[in-house]
Amino acid sequence: MDPIKTMISATDPVRNDPSIPDGEAALRRAFADPAAFSDRLPAGGTTLEERRLRRARIAGGITLAAAAVTAGVLAATNLGPMTSAPEPATTVTASETPTPSPTTSTTRAPAAPVAQTFIFPDGHLSFDYPEGWSVRTEQGPYLTEESKAGSVVAVVADGSGAEMARVQSGMYGDGAAGRVKRTVMDTAPVPGITDVSGNPAEFGFASDQILPVSYPGMPEPTQQADNVPVYYFMDIRLAKEFLPTQEGSGTNQVLLPNGVMAAYVVFDYEKQPVFATPDDAKAWMASEQYSQLKALLLSLKYS
Repeated sequence: MDPIKTMISATDPVRNDPSIPDGEAALRRAFADPAAFSDRLPAGGTTLEERRLRRARIAGGITLAAAAVTAGVLAATNLGPMTSAPEPATTVTASETPTPSPTTSTTRAPAAPVAQTFIFPDGHLSFDYPEGWSVRTEQGPYLTEESKAGSVVAVVADGSGAEMARVQSGMYGDGAAGRVKRTVMDTAPVPGITDVSGNPAEFGFASDQILPVSYPGMPEPTQQADNVPVYYFMDIRLAKEFLPTQEGSGTNQVLLPNGVMAAYVVFDYEKQPVFATPDDAKAWMASEQYSQLKALLLSLKYS
């Protein structure tokens, strides 16, 4: 053999593998040995049919594996992970109150009555009174012709024309007082009224029990006079007259820079007591009429 071929052949891993038989030697042995044939396979041999079935199984397994891999790739691409965790529940937030449609009607509460204001002719004293009520003026008491024009009485009437209250301005002071047992049921400051001495005025609703007049040498009276009814009044006075210690009937006349003011609710004095019992008087305090009259007196203002 050519030396070069010999070197190449020596490097052939297959040719030099002792586990692979020499083809030429095997061919010589086939022709030299006697022929002997058998239809039986040696122990552990595999028939041609078995080989075909095994190859079919292998091919089918490879096909199924490829299909599974392809399906997994498609699912991962288009549908996300096959075993993904469930998405969190959607939170629904309350929406704002829907706007009423054009056909929806809204009922509004009736507006509160608007108060009107009355100002006396000299421009100093004023007060508010309910809508629907009226005020007319009268000549007030006077001592001289010079003071006549400055004395005015404002008469307040409700919607039916019934006289409800009187406010006098610029009048002169007079009157008399006596001993009483006073019961005050309601009182409140009147911020717009202060007398010429700086004393504050208050609104009050009260009743008096008139006590007998004492005479020299007689014991001090402790009981109310016989056959004298309880006297109810609602007016403006100096604050000191609505104290629990009040024993004199006092007066509702408040001295202002332009003269005397007297403001009070008009009760039918011929029918005193106006209320049959103290409970009836307290029940009237819960009425609208009482609230209106109280607001009128509290609104008095001097400027």
